[in-house]
Amino acid sequence: MVFRRRISNGGSALQSVAIIGTRGYPSFYGGFETAVRKLAPYIAEQGLDVVVYGRGGTKCQYKFGAGTVTSIPTLGVDSKSLSTLTYGLFASIHCALFGPRTALIMNVANGFWLPLLRMFRVRTAVNVDGIEWERAKWGTVARAVFRYGARFTAKFADRLIFDAEAIGSKWSREFGVNGTFIPYGADLVKPQPVPQNLESGRFVLVVARLVPENTIIEFLTAAEILAQSWQVVVVGSSGYGGEIEELIRELASRQSNFRWLGHVSDDLTLAGLWQHCGVYFHGHSVGGTNPALVQAMACGAPTVARDTVFNREVLGTAALFAPPDGHAIADAIDSLMRDSALREEFSILGTTRAATHYNWTKVNAEYLRVLTSLRSSAPLPDGEPS
Repeated sequence: MVFRRRISNGGSALQSVAIIGTRGYPSFYGGFETAVRKLAPYIAEQGLDVVVYGRGGTKCQYKFGAGTVTSIPTLGVDSKSLSTLTYGLFASIHCALFGPRTALIMNVANGFWLPLLRMFRVRTAVNVDGIEWERAKWGTVARAVFRYGARFTAKFADRLIFDAEAIGSKWSREFGVNGTFIPYGADLVKPQPVPQNLESGRFVLVVARLVPENTIIEFLTAAEILAQSWQVVVVGSSGYGGEIEELIRELASRQSNFRWLGHVSDDLTLAGLWQHCGVYFHGHSVGGTNPALVQAMACGAPTVARDTVFNREVLGTAALFAPPDGHAIADAIDSLMRDSALREEFSILGTTRAATHYNWTKVNAEYLRVLTSLRSSAPLPDGEPS
């Protein structure tokens, strides 16, 4: 079976690894899915087998070098509140009974199932993601679930992975645990054509999940102002409809300079939008290193970002920062749109920073290092505690 296959060269203690907590492979929905699309083939190319648990679809297997990536659909409840918990539970049960003995877990909500995996001698590394219990889209009960999931994660995970140094510092303060910093990566993309019906350098762009903590509501206030002078393009969806999508749909219906493209899964289309936008606005507030942001940097998008410790960590001096206020956001974007020299400076700084600090080769190699160490039960070379 794929789970117990021995690699031919015998050079690694890691034979196979499971990935739990994403929508499957390949998926184009969000940050975790982006990471898995890059990481799973990389691990397989080292001669190892990867099992990615997903949501729906059929079982598929892909060959990469000497290894494979197997996508296994699991059961779950498709709802805003229960999807992560239920799909994570059934994936954990399958992994415990039939899967690899090493698992990479995404999202602290799956921390509740870590004792089950430990009982069946599955060693786990958990990417904790952002601060889920501070996300505005969740109600009181959901926030409590994520908070307790984080406590379970801190207690039962064999390794912790933080995608931003600021996230690691927060976990050290609140839960008394340390881990490994591994950010997301970005691809340097060849120049793409100007997106249809848009003028290069003359439109404002947002690429985000349409949820409150991504400053979407405040941006819509800014968009009303900006659309008087510039085209404004929004890419993304909430995944479940709702009030924000209704607000965007209404704005698009009455403002000719405002366009909503919905969810765009094609990487080259997104790259073209980032490469040709005048300004990219990044409003994420409670995540760590955001995949969309580092990809925007790699594409040379001049950026205005919500002023958070996470965004400052990623962008350094390659952006303007604004508070979560519609008029302040509009002022910052408009001023940058009118300053071609500063936009060029930010574009160069962002591209250089992405290539230096956020490239997938380094990111994937670091994940493999942690997973190999985890499987072999050896301490991490840099002495990081589990």
